[in-house]
Amino acid sequence: MLGLFMYIFEVKKELLVGFSITVIYITYYLIEAVKKPILICRKGDFRQFLEENVPLLDEHYWPTPWCVESHLQTVLGSILRSHLLPPQRYRREVLQLSDGGQVALDWAEPGAEDAEDAGGAAPVLLVLPGLTGGAHADYVRCLAAAAAALGARCVVFNNRGLGGLPITTPRLYCALSHADLAEVVRALRARPECGALLAVGVSLGGLILGHYLAEQGEHAGVQAALVVSSPLDVVRGAECMQRPPAALLSYHMARSLRRTVAAHAALRAAALDWDAVQRCRSVREFDAAFTTKHFGFGSVDAYYRAASLSDKLHRVRVPLLCLCAADDPFQPLHVMPAAQAAASARVALAVTARGGHIGFLEGWWPAGPPRAQYIARLAHQYFAALLRRRDLLHRPPPPAPAPAPTA
Repeated sequence: MLGLFMYIFEVKKELLVGFSITVIYITYYLIEAVKKPILICRKGDFRQFLEENVPLLDEHYWPTPWCVESHLQTVLGSILRSHLLPPQRYRREVLQLSDGGQVALDWAEPGAEDAEDAGGAAPVLLVLPGLTGGAHADYVRCLAAAAAALGARCVVFNNRGLGGLPITTPRLYCALSHADLAEVVRALRARPECGALLAVGVSLGGLILGHYLAEQGEHAGVQAALVVSSPLDVVRGAECMQRPPAALLSYHMARSLRRTVAAHAALRAAALDWDAVQRCRSVREFDAAFTTKHFGFGSVDAYYRAASLSDKLHRVRVPLLCLCAADDPFQPLHVMPAAQAAASARVALAVTARGGHIGFLEGWWPAGPPRAQYIARLAHQYFAALLRRRDLLHRPPPPAPAPAPTA
């Protein structure tokens, strides 16, 4: 009898411990993880528009309960979506650039449920993937689904050397490669079937898009933009990338960069120290061995200062919403340029409490259809509202007339 009593006591003790841990975790989850996004934006028309027309910004973000840690969100978000989301079909177009280079534009083909009349002008959603990403990246599939829900055409801009396209000039890309984007934008806007031109940049793609918007100012051809998980302050973001466990992600990204360079003989020949490039084990090491020399920067720190958008946000004239996570291992909340964003009339930061880097998983099992993913829902709400409020879309001035020929 005593043995039975002790057995029951031990079982109850284990149940009590398990119940206590569960209660503690649920309390932590509800208090620390489930929060409304922080909206950082100057008071004015754009902030009022976001508060009134983008419901997700006023709703609690519920990260996947068993995956709230930032690195898990980052890694599992990519793995789960890559394997569980249906593939997206594309039609490829090769665009020749003015310097002899070329880039691939992949146009998403609508599925049967999204089929619609392709005639006439329609909005175009231009997607710029991350560091070595392309049209088949998991988050791009989500954005393609958001474009279909908008009734927009989706086109993915593959940087030079990506997407399986050969290099025709010994030139790669970096965070400041907005000149290529400018040529793509001009080519798209010249087409009569292109209505409003919208753009989404993810991670490095967001940096390139942001530099284009800041450089072009009033003359930007994009009419509204969304940036996802982009390290706006590259200097401070790079410091975060060197700390464990983010350094493991940096190692993986450096390996992808090495493979990109190795795939093109012209780039291997252009590398001033190919052996040093092959030894790179972090993004910073790769940038020091290849990027800074390839693009003529005196040091990796000089490149990171030039690549930062934090001191250029005030030059953006296009409605720009930046989706970030406060626990992004490459740009945690304390390094985000909140003051610079709050000073701009056309820039807003939406910061979720959790989400990692391009993670933003939600629900008990985050394997819903592409258009149900958090990134896709935010993109759809934001751009759909802007298409209804055309007065807020950026309208670049008409190009200046060509000078009259001299006698």
